[in-house]
Amino acid sequence: MNASSEHESAKTQGDVWTSRRLIRWIDSHLTAKGIDSPRVCAEMLVGHVVGAERMQLYMEPDRPASATELERLRALVVRAARHEPVQYLVGEGTFWSKRFAVGPATLIPRPATEHLVEEAVASARAAAAAGVRPIRVLEIGTGTGCISTCVVAALRGQRRGTEPTSTPVVPIDIQIIATDIVPGALELARLNATAHGASEAIELRLGSIYEPLTPQEQGTFHILISNPPYVRDDEWQEMAANVRDHEPRSALAGGATGMDVLAPLIANAHTWLAPGGRLVVEIGHRQRDDVLAAARLNPHLTDADIKKDFEDFWRMLVATRR
Repeated sequence: MNASSEHESAKTQGDVWTSRRLIRWIDSHLTAKGIDSPRVCAEMLVGHVVGAERMQLYMEPDRPASATELERLRALVVRAARHEPVQYLVGEGTFWSKRFAVGPATLIPRPATEHLVEEAVASARAAAAAGVRPIRVLEIGTGTGCISTCVVAALRGQRRGTEPTSTPVVPIDIQIIATDIVPGALELARLNATAHGASEAIELRLGSIYEPLTPQEQGTFHILISNPPYVRDDEWQEMAANVRDHEPRSALAGGATGMDVLAPLIANAHTWLAPGGRLVVEIGHRQRDDVLAAARLNPHLTDADIKKDFEDFWRMLVATRR
């Protein structure tokens, strides 16, 4: 039975659609459609429509949905069942346990990318301990701004998910320049940085890779971080439909070998990094050898290594400017 007929049948019988019942039904419906993480999607959709946090949904499981809420929810479920990302439907995603506004102009933040935040924060703290002030960071391809925003939050002493009103424990002076080629992405990044109290530490610039930078900024960054497009052409059709058909290809596709952006980014990283500066870049699992070779071809980089993510995939290049 589809979403529309189920709801019509319920109304005819005088049934009440509670939060509990809605989540259960949407979960089963999306499962049947092959949607990833259907229970989470159901909770996000119901919570969005009724204006409730996830915990509130389970504290008030018998809350009845109004006719207007059912109509809104029905339309969203239909779209979700067609593999439209639920984060786009509700207008937000979660990263580092924080909420970020998302939209079709950007990638949806993913847990694997949180490793970049942790690595950048560790590098920044090491630099600060060595007396570097301020810590200068360059992010290429900021998207929603989630990486830069979370780096700022962490260096101000916030724990994962802590609200921006929390008192910093050990604040570290940080300046970030974050770039992107999509104006709409920069608008989202600006919105998110402001929402999390990080806007004064992040300067947003439009342009590809190193184009937005000035000659005076060469050799001034202590950390260069990026989650660039790296999907290989032969991997495109293997991607989940919700990603392939809805998220921006410009933020995903990296050419025949996935190295169209990675190669120039790595080859020229030393120009912008200060001596001892760290390069931290997300990569595709199958690109380990190509990326490692590219890093080792740059004589100005040393200690190149590829680290795994929490799913045991090769996911992150780290290297140091000599």
